[in-house]
Amino acid sequence: MADKKVVFVAFAIEDERIRDMIKGQSLLTNSPFEYVDMSVKEAYDEEWKKKVRTRILRCDGVLVIVSKNSLSSSGQKWEIQCAKEEKKKIRGIWAYKDDRTDLAGVNTMVWTWDNIANWINSL
Repeated sequence: MADKKVVFVAFAIEDERIRDMIKGQSLLTNSPFEYVDMSVKEAYDEEWKKKVRTRILRCDGVLVIVSKNSLSSSGQKWEIQCAKEEKKKIRGIWAYKDDRTDLAGVNTMVWTWDNIANWINSL
């Protein structure tokens, strides 16, 4: 298999369970990607922003977990903005079958492992 891709996952803290599922998938030996976790429960200070930017800079792409929670998540919005500033490829996946939240500027797809793998392979 080709080199693993490094993927930054941006999510609202309320969708932490969905993030954990993606993390579990990335730990499988045949997974085509490495997972970067920058989740925090404390305030988004400048030190956190520096660390996130550094990790986004070294990733191949940013996967955005999209749900209604994304609309009010200041941390996730900042991560997406940072990824855009750093010209990283961004793709959203809907976190829940019954939630098709539209996040401005994020092309979002239905969450299937094939969809995620195809996007990662395109990076």
